[in-house]
Amino acid sequence: MKQVISEGCRIPIKMWLDDVEESALAQARNLANLPFAYKHVALMPDCHSGYGMPIGGVLATEGVVIPNAVGVDIGCGMCAIKTSLTEVSKETIKQVMSEIRQRVPLGFDHQTNAQEESLMPSLEPVPTNGVVARQYIAARKQIGTLGGGNHFIEIQKGSDSHIWVMIHSGSRNIGLKVADHYNRIAKALNERWYSSVDIKHDLAYLPIESNEAKDYFAEMKYCVDFALANRKLMMQNIMGAFEMVVGNTFSEVEFINIAHNYARWENHFGKNVIVHRKGATSAKEGEIGIIPGSQGTKSYIVKGKGNPESFESCSHGAGRKMGRKQAQKQLNLENEIAMLNQKGIVHGIRSIKDLDEAPGAYKSIDIVMANQKELVDIIVELTPLAVIKG
Repeated sequence: MKQVISEGCRIPIKMWLDDVEESALAQARNLANLPFAYKHVALMPDCHSGYGMPIGGVLATEGVVIPNAVGVDIGCGMCAIKTSLTEVSKETIKQVMSEIRQRVPLGFDHQTNAQEESLMPSLEPVPTNGVVARQYIAARKQIGTLGGGNHFIEIQKGSDSHIWVMIHSGSRNIGLKVADHYNRIAKALNERWYSSVDIKHDLAYLPIESNEAKDYFAEMKYCVDFALANRKLMMQNIMGAFEMVVGNTFSEVEFINIAHNYARWENHFGKNVIVHRKGATSAKEGEIGIIPGSQGTKSYIVKGKGNPESFESCSHGAGRKMGRKQAQKQLNLENEIAMLNQKGIVHGIRSIKDLDEAPGAYKSIDIVMANQKELVDIIVELTPLAVIKG
């Protein structure tokens, strides 16, 4: 790791980066001073300021779960598959991308018709009168859709000579509804209990034995499963787009999936604790994962090293160095477009509003990967050929 901060903290903060922004460090200090925080707080090399907890943060707790330490896009994550193609022309890529846009709703768009219930996770474990049950019908029109923000579909050329497809997406509106609902409950209960956790830190918690925590865990797990089902349906439709244009290129499909917003029971340093990963991914020894770069930079298929000091975690991407509005104000549109064009990448940056997802808004993925050599090994480097942004 790069550095350890102990001053002013109940437990240490261990960081795999040098250049953490002050606001993110302040949030990490809030985590480190929680009375139920366990062992230390871990900050991944893509860390930046979030809402309550920094993105790229890993927090283990004893006896409580913190909805806001998971975040609003529960189960958001990555998936990737390798095609049998070793070459593809730019014209073919454009045809495939056009076909993908016909099959995968983007941004705020939903499916025209509710999708088959067989594509949805089972409702059996969730409360019958909970958020998921109320959102279920709407979610059947959201499954198989990309969403907006930093979500993307990318076609890439691997260092293994194969063409790859990668998706970044989450649980859509159902995850947001679950997160907001239980964060409100946690805040109300913490105020009623006169909790020592400052309400302004946005880290309200639920005791794990409470009914509220049990309901949250069940609904959070559903959202993680829904996010995976969402990515699977999108990938199925993307495979259909490839087959329409170039024929069957997925005869032996290995589907790689990794989530980066969730909480779950794990054993660390000999104790069962609840590990919250917010913009961080699991990197157990031998576990295969995905670390995307920014639009226009490399992504990576990796294998975890199971480093105990990071709670067996690694970064979830490059990490932002600019806020969205800051990027739109400060980045040069022509320069960002020229950089992508120079690399021959088929992209969607057209106007100033698109600059929030330009490469210049993100940290260097090369530095991020160098900072986590003790967390993961690189298996395949993926160079972008074309990208669709939500």
